[in-house]
Amino acid sequence: MLTQKVIFWGQLCLLAAGLSLGSVEAHADGDLRKVNHVVVIMMENHSFDNYFGALPYASHGPYHRCKGRVEGDHRCVDGLTCTGSGSSLNCTNSNPDENGNPVSSFHDPRLCTGSDMDHGWVGSHFEANWMSPISTIVSTPNNGFILRNDVSFPDVQPTDHDTMGYYTGDDLPFYYGLAETFGIDDRYFCSLIGPTFPNRAYLIAATSFGHVSTSEDIPPIPAGYRPITGTIYDLLDKYGVSWIDYYSDVPTSIDARPFLSNNLAPITQFATDAAAGNLPQVAYVDPNFGFLVPADESDEHPPSDIRKGQYLISQIVAAVRNSPSWKDTVIFITYDEHGGTYDHVPPPRARQAGALNPDGISPGQCADLSNPPESELPGGGYNCAASQGAVAELCPDFTPTGPFPRDCPNFNQYGFRVPLIAVSPFSKRHYVSHTVGDHTSIDAFIEKRFMTTTTALPHPAMTLRDANALTLEDMFDFTRSPSLNSGVPAAPAPDPSDPGCTPD
Repeated sequence: MLTQKVIFWGQLCLLAAGLSLGSVEAHADGDLRKVNHVVVIMMENHSFDNYFGALPYASHGPYHRCKGRVEGDHRCVDGLTCTGSGSSLNCTNSNPDENGNPVSSFHDPRLCTGSDMDHGWVGSHFEANWMSPISTIVSTPNNGFILRNDVSFPDVQPTDHDTMGYYTGDDLPFYYGLAETFGIDDRYFCSLIGPTFPNRAYLIAATSFGHVSTSEDIPPIPAGYRPITGTIYDLLDKYGVSWIDYYSDVPTSIDARPFLSNNLAPITQFATDAAAGNLPQVAYVDPNFGFLVPADESDEHPPSDIRKGQYLISQIVAAVRNSPSWKDTVIFITYDEHGGTYDHVPPPRARQAGALNPDGISPGQCADLSNPPESELPGGGYNCAASQGAVAELCPDFTPTGPFPRDCPNFNQYGFRVPLIAVSPFSKRHYVSHTVGDHTSIDAFIEKRFMTTTTALPHPAMTLRDANALTLEDMFDFTRSPSLNSGVPAAPAPDPSDPGCTPD
């Protein structure tokens, strides 16, 4: 039964890839195969509006706010609605508080914010639709950010209002410098309305195979989770694509691979490999998640200093920019999910051929190959109790093994927008893409580049999600390399006196 299911979904994935790629793919200038290295950096917990909502108002910047139709306008950014410029903005985007009063988006000068905000499966759906969190696929007004955080953190002030804060180029000079020099996408969404682990699982496997909770980010030992439809690591190995996960404290790849492998290297080795021209074809770079030494955390997860993460990424980018591999490298910088911070754009339906989920596995009905045969069955997957509880909290009719309720949220909607910066000599200068993508777009980009003999053929895929994902190639010009000679800005080093970071 399982074998039949895997074959069926594999065939369906390839069929979907053949139907979707090429006919609706974003336009690319030149030959993608000129890319020989892809570097993927995924940071933590910030929405697009939180980081780049003020980008169209940056003083002397190349961008403006989008108004009306955006087709063909790649200098407009769909950010916050504000008047003014620089750090002196008056923004009208708002969410109601518990008294029904609107709280507008505001400039938060603190580089270390308050406590973590709600970004769980349940909380995020309430943030998306306060009155009907199970109906986000129908209506996503993004109106519950303050109200939900007030419920989740009733004794912490002003945590419920922190969600409406945003940063400017004065706070994030390196990121704004990259965004204004290279390319960004203002329609890039995380992969589901929920937290870290399931969203990072989509980058690894183009599915979370039923998981919706980060508390389940402890994989089976020693092999890690084994999604039925495989992982991007499996595809890289199958097609002979070299790859390394450069990690700081804990490698992301541990979720699906043994800790001791030839595909791991300490992050300190990245600059050495870059300088020697020895970067793999695909490099994943992990920040410090603070698991071993909390003070070393550099992933930008609240309440850690976001300047520490910005400084780390500046070192990675500079290492590539000054290396022999710069001429044929693409660096993708993104964030796993919104972290409870506000964004005004409603998440659209996911591109997966109209299916409710990418692999036949609904939320809370986890399935994998970690402990066959029980774990192969819906609801039998390893370590799924927290997901089952979260799904049942939204959907009382949910059962771990029965038919999934049709009126409950499934995996057919993207999560909130998160930043995506594409740094490359191929990046179009001062370019804003409005192409809809998610974390599986990065997978599809890698699959299309390294796993076909010609980019005209459908690329291999893990699930319906990466089979149908747009590869965001409109951000690049592979013929002229317009950013080949572009420099990268410097980033200020973190300091204990950074605003909001001084211990009480």
